[in-house]
Amino acid sequence: MAVKTLQKIRDRLEQRPAELEQARRNGAKVVGWSGYNVPEELLYALGFIPVRIAAGGDDRLVEIGARYISTRNCVYTRELLGLIEQNQDPYVRNVDAYVFDATCLQTYRVAELVEFYFKKNVFVLGVPRNFYWEEAKDYFVHEAEDFTKALETEAGAPLDPAKLAAAVELYDRIRANLKAVYAYQAVKDPLLSWEEAYDLIQAGYVLDRKEYLALLEETLAELKALQPEPVLEPDADEVRIFLSGSILPPGDRKLIHIIQDLGGRIVGDDLWSGILPYLDVEIAENTVGAVALGYLNRTPHAALPYVVDTETDKRLQKLHTLVGASKADGVVYHTLRYCDPFSFKAKETKDVLAETGIPLLEIHTEYAGSDYEAIRTRVEAYIEMLRNRNLFTREVQA
Repeated sequence: MAVKTLQKIRDRLEQRPAELEQARRNGAKVVGWSGYNVPEELLYALGFIPVRIAAGGDDRLVEIGARYISTRNCVYTRELLGLIEQNQDPYVRNVDAYVFDATCLQTYRVAELVEFYFKKNVFVLGVPRNFYWEEAKDYFVHEAEDFTKALETEAGAPLDPAKLAAAVELYDRIRANLKAVYAYQAVKDPLLSWEEAYDLIQAGYVLDRKEYLALLEETLAELKALQPEPVLEPDADEVRIFLSGSILPPGDRKLIHIIQDLGGRIVGDDLWSGILPYLDVEIAENTVGAVALGYLNRTPHAALPYVVDTETDKRLQKLHTLVGASKADGVVYHTLRYCDPFSFKAKETKDVLAETGIPLLEIHTEYAGSDYEAIRTRVEAYIEMLRNRNLFTREVQA
């Protein structure tokens, strides 16, 4: 039985670019942002329309972006540059200014190039290399305050504390409802697949945020009515896969579809383009500094912080928690070529998961289709191994 609200969301996405064009004609400004530690609440409270700019899976745009940045940079950053250079994407066409953070240094490099080559108005939020020192937290608070002052000039008005409080409340409600909806994709006999939940997350980056909240609430109400008592119990013959690793932006569905076509069921993720940014955000008060610390203190992106070990790494701790909560059989760890932070942390992630018997498959890929069959072969063998292991476990328990 289909969830009807999902089609309503798809219809609204079709209409959204035209709405942005009209809003700009009426004097509104659209800010395109990219990164992990950009506090959207600040953009929203200043009266901007925030739109996350991200794309993947288009090798033509990768080649265009490579005219401006070294091919030793990941395909995501190259495609991002190609997307902005071409100026054909309906959201890119409506951007008045860009915001980037310095969490990933390759994304930070994109910010410099967008400003230099394409003459766009660009704002960058500095991010400390270590999150746990008090000096680092102070640094990020000051960076967020300076970042806000620069955006106030762009907005033509100071930040209104009442509007910031309203933005914090709105985004807190979005996070709470999204987490509740997302939980339904991992249950027995799901009405919502992981891919549909992932699409729902992506929709939130471009739709009007108040409308998005209303659509999430409607989706959740529909799910509760259709499945009042969802049960998190794996089917005997299914192989449950958890996705981790590099960003999987809109358009990059190669790995997702390979897993699903081979009979794997994706039941969770800790992707920075997925549910992870919405988890553990706690904003203590309605100030710029508190918003900044709310973002800095949540589960981090693999690129930062620099100084961690496997005993204290909040990313690994959260990964363990999420894998267990989703009752996943194994983890597919996806790394884009030249995405160094995720590549460097693949082995330690595999070793830590192995301690609790969770096997990890590392997949390296780009956006070209030339590696499709090689990836398919490895994923097929991995899923078959998990299926056989599950069968053996059931036989032993019987």
